[in-house]
Amino acid sequence: MNRTTALACCFLLCTLSRLCAADMIPDSVLIVKKTTDFKVNGEGTASNWAAAKWFDITVQKGPKQATPGKQFPTKAKIMYSDKGLYFLFDCTDQKLTATIMEDYGMLFKEDVVEVFLWPDTNVPIYLEYEVSPLNYELPILVPNINGKAQGWKPWIYNESTRVHHETSVQGGQKKSMASVEGWKAEFFIPYALMNPIVPSVPKKGSRWRGNFYRIDYDSETAYYSWQKTGGSFHEFQKFGTLVFE
Repeated sequence: MNRTTALACCFLLCTLSRLCAADMIPDSVLIVKKTTDFKVNGEGTASNWAAAKWFDITVQKGPKQATPGKQFPTKAKIMYSDKGLYFLFDCTDQKLTATIMEDYGMLFKEDVVEVFLWPDTNVPIYLEYEVSPLNYELPILVPNINGKAQGWKPWIYNESTRVHHETSVQGGQKKSMASVEGWKAEFFIPYALMNPIVPSVPKKGSRWRGNFYRIDYDSETAYYSWQKTGGSFHEFQKFGTLVFE
């Protein structure tokens, strides 16, 4: 074998190894790309998002449901910076079932997207963040001990700790019960909000657990998730893994 042939074989083997490694990443793992900080506008138009891949959120059975509800295409992206995490949801829809006009309302009883983040798996405490199509939010820390969960509001919620969130609507008006073609939610969660459950700012190789959800209330209630649960979104042991790159 001459030198040229040997080099070609080595290149081919390296390429195949990388492809196989990529294929071996399980569906329960998300690779989170790093970004510089940017402003969210509810449309996801920042060029930073080009580096992140979409992942699908699909229907599952909800509490006391015999079968899952009707599914609309739903996808999301995630990135991280030195200050916090960015999220983008794209939800196909037909009607905005959203009447709550205040933050900290029971948003999960209407159309909503949700992010659950569990940075330190040594303690059963995670962040739950919800935002409605009308851009109302619910940020809470959830201690979940022996199956008993309780949500706690932030005591200090100011410019350094608050979530930056915006939503937009496609094919209709951004108002309660409007007929639409879809809606988007884009938001930035600072690490400072999750203090003290974030042990340190994530860096390359850091691992968190988490899950991503949507609830839609068109003709029938549909519960969506990235990693499937038995019905309750609070089954945190079934969360997937976020690997920071």
